[in-house]
Amino acid sequence: MKVTGASSTPPSAAGRAGRAAPSGFSPIGGAAPTSAPAATAGPSSVGGVSALMALQGVEDATERRRRAIRRGAGLLDRLDALKLALLSDQPVGAALDSLSRAAREEAGHVDHPGLKAVIDQIELRAAVELAKAGRPAH
Repeated sequence: MKVTGASSTPPSAAGRAGRAAPSGFSPIGGAAPTSAPAATAGPSSVGGVSALMALQGVEDATERRRRAIRRGAGLLDRLDALKLALLSDQPVGAALDSLSRAAREEAGHVDHPGLKAVIDQIELRAAVELAKAGRPAH
């Protein structure tokens, strides 16, 4: 069998699907059109577009998990930068500012219990480091 495109229906079936059933209506002048006009997406497409827009606003569990992983990795990066600054006797003000900003970001809801536990531990470590420096975490 030869695959001709993304459509799973043969071209002859697609042509039949686009034709409207006879409704007893004939154009003025009696001449029937030789080909059926293309079906237009009417008011139902507005509902489809609004449904797509609504789905884009809804965050699924995978996206929440990705966001939590990104947040945790960002906090770990800032904690690492703070550690390097402390070990090399560099000023830690910029590292603390960056960590404080990252800690104030909204955490969001994580469905996976193991991931939530790890993120909570990272957030706790960031809060401890900020408290030791005398800066608020939130």
